[in-house]
Amino acid sequence: MIALTVTLATFMELLDTSIANVSLPYIAGGLGRSFDEVTWILTTYLVANAVVLPMSAWLSRVFGRKNYYMACVALFTLTSLFCGMAPTLNVMLIARVLQGIGGGGLAPVEQAILVDTFPAAQRASAFALYTIAIVTAPAIGPVLGGWITDNYTWRWVFLINIPIGIVSLFLTSRFVHDPPAFAKERAKARPNGRLKIDGTGIALIGLGSAALEIFLDRGQIDDWFGSSMITWMFAIAVVCWSVAIWWELRHDDPIIDLKMLGNRNFAIASVFYFAFGFGLFATTTMIPQILQSLYGYRAIDAGLVLGPGAFVITLLAPVGAQLVQRGIVHPRALLAIALMTVSASMIYYSTFTLQTDYAHYAWARAFQGLGYAFFFVPLSVTAYSQLRPDQNNRASSLTNLFRNWGGSFGIAFVTAMSERRQDFHQSITGGTLAASSLGLQSSVQSMAAYLTEHGYSQADSMRAAYLHYYNQLGDQTRLLGFMDCFRFVGWFTLAVTPLVFLIRHFKVGGKTPAGH
Repeated sequence: MIALTVTLATFMELLDTSIANVSLPYIAGGLGRSFDEVTWILTTYLVANAVVLPMSAWLSRVFGRKNYYMACVALFTLTSLFCGMAPTLNVMLIARVLQGIGGGGLAPVEQAILVDTFPAAQRASAFALYTIAIVTAPAIGPVLGGWITDNYTWRWVFLINIPIGIVSLFLTSRFVHDPPAFAKERAKARPNGRLKIDGTGIALIGLGSAALEIFLDRGQIDDWFGSSMITWMFAIAVVCWSVAIWWELRHDDPIIDLKMLGNRNFAIASVFYFAFGFGLFATTTMIPQILQSLYGYRAIDAGLVLGPGAFVITLLAPVGAQLVQRGIVHPRALLAIALMTVSASMIYYSTFTLQTDYAHYAWARAFQGLGYAFFFVPLSVTAYSQLRPDQNNRASSLTNLFRNWGGSFGIAFVTAMSERRQDFHQSITGGTLAASSLGLQSSVQSMAAYLTEHGYSQADSMRAAYLHYYNQLGDQTRLLGFMDCFRFVGWFTLAVTPLVFLIRHFKVGGKTPAGH
């Protein structure tokens, strides 16, 4: 019941990161603003989320984990109501900032609750449920968002969170409690009953996280370093995070405990969390774009292509949990197999053409889901394998920070790289296809003659024929740009795979070695 309770709210929050994407044109029309203006609805949420996420461990120690978690759920639910009823864009943006603050604490605290609730021998099963939530929610978000806006109104994209939030609050109040180890950790953080506050760390991490998220989310829209705002965001992010790392490593009670990265298994797991977020969110962003812009799919149809991957994960993640929990396969071996499977699925994606049908995309997503189904459970078990109980809370903030960064970098990478690779392929293809090419001229003439027979003037027929083949060239080169992105994600995933062999051996469900 505890696992279901905390996963419910996290599923709701992760769903909200993607469900509003397809509704933006409807929101723009409903609020009477331009599409570029309403994209800040996404950015403000992600910025607030990014600011709170690394501080969630510290905040849960200040207020108590259960109290903080319930406050996050309550704030997220209440602001969902404000978003759904917003009369203007300014009200919507304020509500989204507050919603991001509430949502930022849910995933890290949930993961910490699962680790502390379940003994080491049973954690794999809890992480299987968590895997289903964090992978399925972003996948079904565009489908659900498209269906709601097509059949009802965009306001229900936000209002559906309210009953889920109320149920989550009720269940949390009944079943979730702070464990004794966490109570000791809270007492340790309050010597003489007074709370030590790392104000400098809070300021540096908050400002650095906000600047980094704006840089990644708005960079492509505002032409990256061609924009003075984006350049400033990059500079602020680099300076703040550089100073924050130096400061946090020297502080007695830091906001984020970077010293934990000195634990080899945890450090390697953090790299894999980044790779997981990078690959999952990059492909979840790319596939609907490809299908809608190049194949003419509706938003809801493009979203359905993501369904088989979520189904495979839902079906097989519990199987992976049992393989780990019963000691049939060691987490290191399962991680290596999963990473190579994900990499192979990306290379398979990169072979697609404009003639590829729905079935091939759906099977490719299912193939990718097969890798992720056996990836997150052993990864989570590995991350906490050599940590003390009093470190679990801080560890959950760091792992979710790396996963969140991976997702942000992955989305920014595909939006920027796909366009640049399209320009590259267009220059190469256009350079080798001269206007005097006999094949091109023959095709243009044939199409022009056909259009003339159907009522076009000769001049209009020639223009339409050339435009048709120019658009074909654009479609082909855009697809090549996307395929290059798939290929990069595949090779990147494969490149981090050898780190599996550096993981220190541990007994699943065993006690943490005294030396660690």
